[in-house]
Amino acid sequence: MASLAEQLTEGLARTLERPLEKVGDAISFDPDWQVDQLPESEERDRWHHVGRIRIDKKKVDEAALYKVLAELWDLPLQEDIKIEDVDLDIVRRFPINLARQYELLPMRRDNGSLRVAVAHPSLLGPLEDVQHYFGAPLEIILVPPTHVTDAINRVYDRATGTADAALDDLGQQESGPAGLDELANELNEPADLLDAGDEEAPIIRLVNTLLYQSVKERASDIHIEPYEKDVSVRYRVDGVLHEIIRAPKRFQASISSRIKVMAGLNIAEKRLPQDGRIKIKIAGRDVDIRVSTVPTTFGERIVMRLLDKSNVLMGLEQLGLNPIQQTNIEGIITKSHGIFLVTGPTGSGKSTTLYACLQRINSPDKMIITVEDPVEYQVSGVGQIQVNPKIDLTFASGLRSILRQDPDVIMIGEIRDRETAEIAIQASLTGHLVFSTLHTNDAAGAVTRLIDMGIEPFLVASSLLAVQAQRLVRVLCKNCKTPYMPSETELGELGLKPSDVTPEDTFFRATGCERCQQTGYAGRIGIYELLMVDDIIREHIMQNSDATRIKKDGVKGGMLTLRDDGVRKIRMGVTSAAEVLRITQEDIN
Repeated sequence: MASLAEQLTEGLARTLERPLEKVGDAISFDPDWQVDQLPESEERDRWHHVGRIRIDKKKVDEAALYKVLAELWDLPLQEDIKIEDVDLDIVRRFPINLARQYELLPMRRDNGSLRVAVAHPSLLGPLEDVQHYFGAPLEIILVPPTHVTDAINRVYDRATGTADAALDDLGQQESGPAGLDELANELNEPADLLDAGDEEAPIIRLVNTLLYQSVKERASDIHIEPYEKDVSVRYRVDGVLHEIIRAPKRFQASISSRIKVMAGLNIAEKRLPQDGRIKIKIAGRDVDIRVSTVPTTFGERIVMRLLDKSNVLMGLEQLGLNPIQQTNIEGIITKSHGIFLVTGPTGSGKSTTLYACLQRINSPDKMIITVEDPVEYQVSGVGQIQVNPKIDLTFASGLRSILRQDPDVIMIGEIRDRETAEIAIQASLTGHLVFSTLHTNDAAGAVTRLIDMGIEPFLVASSLLAVQAQRLVRVLCKNCKTPYMPSETELGELGLKPSDVTPEDTFFRATGCERCQQTGYAGRIGIYELLMVDDIIREHIMQNSDATRIKKDGVKGGMLTLRDDGVRKIRMGVTSAAEVLRITQEDIN
């Protein structure tokens, strides 16, 4: 029987002999693209690297490519890995950082050999190391890289256990509360939280598990709330809080100390509020966590806001705008000067909308600078400034400095005071396009808010291009949503009559299944109210009209209210009537 080195060397030789003939069969995205267009150095590189170049360029279908490569390497191809096929005891022995780096996963022992899922069998060195480490010959299964990476995250998630399991381990800790506090203060972070093994102290494993589960479940916030007899841990997922565990009261100080150490806070100070930040890697994703502690009757309450920096920025077409709204916004953001405001409460997707606008107009011939708190995503080609009040770098002072940098487009994270508003208005009147946010309930309210801040109505009328109010509604789970016909009462609450319902309309309600954690929803999408400042609205601003009159004439001019846009998404089967009514309670048609 051939050795591992002989088997893989023969496979590599066969692949390099016929790369153009066979790999070319896998090209499916672009019929005009030819393999021989690659430079000679890339063409003759090892097959896994060539394949990665082509896949990254979206020229090759990964599944088709790996069918060809499995034939050339004479290896069995498996397109997916089931968790039940993996021995978790073996996984626990192998570091996740190595599994992820080399895209391989030890699965189980069969008849004395170790089955390993591999994306790149030409990496002979790491495979020989695995063989030596486990002391068994390898049975190699070829698996496409995307499936290997997905399996690594799923399997190591299962291997590390749940928050409940970590809490059970913590309960078995023999040392008293002081000992647990001591362990909590040991700052020895793994490269990736999933890489923390069983040897970690239970309190560290519990906090790590809470952080990992929160990212896995797409939570935006973690709430750790002490009560008289226990500690509640809740996640905010899709805007709604869900309780995850209740920990015994005796573990409260240890959990708090561990999080404060990670955030660089003073663990001895428990009488005053503190703010800190954690930067960490979870399942290969860079996550920023803002930590806030406040003293309460029963101890320190901790809230952690999670920002997954690995999330891909959305484009305008992915926001859920209707065609007219998208066309109007595209027209606004290509203007040379003026102000475009996005309004809504915290967590309504305002930053996502503004980043989408910046991405659309970002080009080498434009100078774009932002001042943000915090900088949520790094955007190539955009100068981004982080607000830091401790050194007097505020929105207002940052904006003054930006104006001396010869910008074409300025994004201000939020207009919080009169000073920032005045500078933004002046910037827009002197040839700059300005994007910013405000906290108001609807689009018309932003106009009156600027005037209430002390900005003269004629300046607002001269500079304001449009205001978009928005909210996020939960999207129905595609796996379990149930069709139904709303009652006449429910239709009335939505501003509809039974005669308004057409055969094309499909109404669904939330049901709940394992895939959506029994909530009936998975993900969120925006509903929007875009007020275009035309001559009629401009006249209202000059006359200092109230928000109700401005909104009324905006609707006459074709503006959809938040409720209207929500109803549109209900009729499309995207969300439910209950969800839109919950989010738009203050919206009166």
